[in-house]
Amino acid sequence: MLTLPLTLKPNHLLHRGMTARTMAWALDKLGQGECVALASVVESQGSVPGKVGAKIAVTEHGERQGTVGGAGLEQKVISHLAAVLKGNEAPGIHRFQLRKEALDSGKGIEGTPLNSLCGGVVTIVSELLNASPHVLLAGGGHCAIAIGRMAEVLDWRISILDTREEYVSKEHHPNAIERIHASPEEFFEKENSSSLERFSHILIMGHDWAIDQALLLEILGMMDGEEWRTTVGTIGSKAKWKSFTKAAKEVGITDQTLEQVLCPIGADILAESPEEIAIAVCAQIIEGRARALRGESPIRHTGWRSTQTE
Repeated sequence: MLTLPLTLKPNHLLHRGMTARTMAWALDKLGQGECVALASVVESQGSVPGKVGAKIAVTEHGERQGTVGGAGLEQKVISHLAAVLKGNEAPGIHRFQLRKEALDSGKGIEGTPLNSLCGGVVTIVSELLNASPHVLLAGGGHCAIAIGRMAEVLDWRISILDTREEYVSKEHHPNAIERIHASPEEFFEKENSSSLERFSHILIMGHDWAIDQALLLEILGMMDGEEWRTTVGTIGSKAKWKSFTKAAKEVGITDQTLEQVLCPIGADILAESPEEIAIAVCAQIIEGRARALRGESPIRHTGWRSTQTE
């Protein structure tokens, strides 16, 4: 016979289990590169449906897990979390009155009144959990090695793709979570637009322009006419980008899709060494993430491409 401590009732065990599942779900979504807004009940007074510790998590795609009690309270919290993800509201402490008379009279303790007969007060804390970037470095040479070192400091995730086996090795990229030794053709035999969504950024920076072009054209084909969340960029000179553009248009890639590709990658700081390029690239990623959180438009092109005329 199972004996429970007097201080730990069965409904508390159930509550803890639901909370653990919500946190595990949120962490899994973060691991997939999705931002998550989380609300937790931190205080309750009177008769309320959600007890202290109850949690609900919402992703930027509208998926959700957990509960803070259901009904009108939950809908208000979900709407707030959605606004947090869009940058329209700030996370923080919010109090809700589950009293119809407070809604009718406009009186009561400071907080948001709800059309409810429960009669209690619930205080929640909301927060934004921002997924760390997961960057695919297509080309594992000197610049990629430097970016990998910078990513370790920033606690970012890095994956490496290269046709050269030594450049996907642990020696060169000790912290890579994926090491992909493959040609472009072999790579795309196993990948599609859905699987590539695990990367927040795909940066094409290989040693051979023909390999880079093959990778870029395949990705552009996936992007064309589709909603594409992954940022795609490439190291490139004017001549290299002109060649890429010509090849892309020959296979029917639109100008609109080409405009989504960052080239050259990196903030315009006149970087030259691999270490300087790594700083420029990581700074651009940081800026892009900040702009997204503020609800601003994506970064447009920097360097020579920002001033060129077509």
